[in-house]
Amino acid sequence: MNILRPTRPFLSLLLALPLSAADAISPTGVPPAPTLEAMRALGLPETVAPDSKVTQLANGFAFTEGATCAPNGDVYFVDQPNDKILRWDVTANSLSTFLNPSGHSNGQYFDAKGNLIACADEKNELWSIAPDATHTVLISPAGYDGKSLDGPNDVWVRPDGGMYITDPIYGRKWWDPAVKRPSQPVRAVYFFNPGNKALNRVAEFTMPNGIIGTPDGQTLFVADINARQIWRFAIQPDGSLTGRRLVCNFGSDGMTLDAKGNLYLSANVGGGRGGPSLPGVTVVNGDSGKLLGFIPTPEQPANLCFAGKNHDTLYITARTGFYMIPTRVKGANPAK
Repeated sequence: MNILRPTRPFLSLLLALPLSAADAISPTGVPPAPTLEAMRALGLPETVAPDSKVTQLANGFAFTEGATCAPNGDVYFVDQPNDKILRWDVTANSLSTFLNPSGHSNGQYFDAKGNLIACADEKNELWSIAPDATHTVLISPAGYDGKSLDGPNDVWVRPDGGMYITDPIYGRKWWDPAVKRPSQPVRAVYFFNPGNKALNRVAEFTMPNGIIGTPDGQTLFVADINARQIWRFAIQPDGSLTGRRLVCNFGSDGMTLDAKGNLYLSANVGGGRGGPSLPGVTVVNGDSGKLLGFIPTPEQPANLCFAGKNHDTLYITARTGFYMIPTRVKGANPAK
């Protein structure tokens, strides 16, 4: 949950980004984001049938987020201000409440054991929620280096169970005013090892938000939403990240990945300095950053996942609504 802000000059962003000696920024070759007019003319990506339409499944929410696919194909998502985790039954086409209160959960992801990993924003925790809705706190308010995180936002669980968490900062009315913020000196991505409970800061950004990795556990994508950039990393066994490379000049709240390696970004187009924007899902190639298509939506998306019995339907959380569109490709990750 966030607000997109105008892009800052690219050079100043490069100078401001902290990089280790092992990291490498792609210096050229990534084109700027296209204009509003160009996106309107682009059309749907080839992974979506030309006659497909976005369908609203439910509405009336305060702010939807955190879409993830359960092992049976159902979709779990949050209405964060209302402190609920909701479940969409893809067989019955029905909605129910899975957990309320939910720690004001935000981004979510099912692990390989069927537990729902949730960024419980109320106390800046990370939860593991069992199928019976009982939860275990994985990351406590002690956070990193003895200080609270500033708002765990989104999470991706790699195949061996290691977890990458984005930690931007967006003021919440449900936060304890006695807690000093920001607690951490930088906005960052953290790696949590559930085996030894270690939490490490692995990359820094302007404002990290959406995150997704490849199902082989080798590559991680991170959205720097305020900088309007998507970055790609090589994942190391210890959780560290190397080979930092700019993929494209789009920011994104949540994002997902299809089986062909394409990224689906909840990135609006335009909107800078109060101008008009076009809500929808932007699709780019995860390697080259090439723009492949645009899926217009009635409201600005916050997050999305592939789900359903065949894992070939894109479900979209967008402000007050919950939407879907069938695709001609499956999601890469079982939970996303």
